[in-house]
Amino acid sequence: MEVYNMITLIIVLAAFFAYINIRLTKLPSTIGIMLISLLASLIVIVLGIIFPAFFLQTTKAISLIDFQAVLLHIMLSFLLFAAAIHFDLKKLKSERLSIITFSTIGVIISTFVIGALLYWVAKMVGLSVDFLYCLLFGALISPTDPIAVVGILKKVNIPSSLETKISGESLFNDGVGVVLFISFYKIAQIGYENITAWDISWLFIREAGGGVLFGWLLGYVGYQALKTIDNYVVEVMITLAIVMGGYALAEIIHVSGPLAMVMAGLITGNKSLHNVSSELSSDYIGKFWEMIDEMMNAILFLLIGFEMLVIPFNATLLFLGFIAILIVLFGRLVSVWLPITLLRYKNSFAHYTIPLLTWGALRGGISVALALSVPKYMYGEMFLSITYIVVLFSIIIQGLTIGKFAKKFAENAKEPSIPSLD
Repeated sequence: MEVYNMITLIIVLAAFFAYINIRLTKLPSTIGIMLISLLASLIVIVLGIIFPAFFLQTTKAISLIDFQAVLLHIMLSFLLFAAAIHFDLKKLKSERLSIITFSTIGVIISTFVIGALLYWVAKMVGLSVDFLYCLLFGALISPTDPIAVVGILKKVNIPSSLETKISGESLFNDGVGVVLFISFYKIAQIGYENITAWDISWLFIREAGGGVLFGWLLGYVGYQALKTIDNYVVEVMITLAIVMGGYALAEIIHVSGPLAMVMAGLITGNKSLHNVSSELSSDYIGKFWEMIDEMMNAILFLLIGFEMLVIPFNATLLFLGFIAILIVLFGRLVSVWLPITLLRYKNSFAHYTIPLLTWGALRGGISVALALSVPKYMYGEMFLSITYIVVLFSIIIQGLTIGKFAKKFAENAKEPSIPSLD
């Protein structure tokens, strides 16, 4: 009953905060809900000075929520499938080289740049953090989560190709980032001396390649099922089974669930709904997953706001957190600049692509969830605190300014692109 009551309270608060945002603050949904949630957390802290028992009860209730399990094992599958099912596969194919490069090579570059710089900064403040642990932080903070940004960018009419790059990258780099994090985590657990380069390569191939292949299989099983019936209620249930059953099975066979959900969502949205489902069924399935996407994001950003009450902070961690903001932005800049420098031999890019991709790369709940899974002996508490600071800055500052940033560049869109060298 306690679990039911907790879920009820979360949904009621998410709905209430969403209502306040629509009526009063009128910010992008995810950003508005998180800001209101942060404000509520600050109010709880102030009231805690007067009523300590109230503060203790509130923080105890929040600490009972296993944010890492809720996001990585439940919400992430729904969020990625919901995003993928609405993504145009033709656009994805047209930008596939850029998207694959940004979501793989870009994530790897970002991970190592951020890890190396954090290792150096930690040394400067007297913290002897193993370089491998710093790479763990690099892996968990590198995946972008531009859910709010994509909605903002649509309103300022940036080129369709750039919008596709941003949203397409976000579909895949969550899965790649998680696989990279798992790889470094396994090395840290087993030890350098007990693992070979082949073991690491096989782990990455099995998780990433296996996830993509398994997701393709899920999508086509769903396609075969959907084309034999015409009943929108059952068809919605089949898509739910693909997500819930598929993600659970992916964890059992040790392949990447996030990448599996992306592939399954792309096939379901572009093949099943367009080719075999009736117009009525397609409409119901599309609207159902749109609602799931909005609801899950509302709950996710609500929980991110309330996590402030249970995350440890001190002067050193705050300093490292602010430095980490600069490190993460620089790591993103390098991870965008290098691939674009290579890809310009095959593709053309607008001059403002690099700054827009850098500033528009928000970090979200997946980074916090992964940080929560790092044990204390691997400096888990430190990584959690600085991750939270980076995520708050990313969502609030970058999220609220990216619209004006993009609009300024869009107004000068007639300037020549960075040409292909063909």
